[in-house]
Amino acid sequence: MKQTAVEWLLENIAYIPMGFEIDIIKQAKEMEKQQKLKHQLFIGKVSDIIGFEKTIELLKECNNIIGGNDAE
Repeated sequence: MKQTAVEWLLENIAYIPMGFEIDIIKQAKEMEKQQKLKHQLFIGKVSDIIGFEKTIELLKECNNIIGGNDAE
C-alpha cells in the first residue's frame, strides 16, 4: 500500500538537511493533491456507473464505518 503524504513526511523528516524543509513540505502537499485528485476521479467514475444517489449513500456508509460516527 502506498504511503500518505503525512506518513512519508514523518518517515523522512529526520533526514531533512537544514534549509530543505520547505521543499519537503511542498513535496508532501503535492502528494496529497495527487491523492485527492485520484479520489475525486474515482468518485466521478463510480457516480457515472451506479448513479449519484447510490454513490452518496455508499460514501455516507463508508464515512460512518471508517469515521466511527453515526451522524450523516
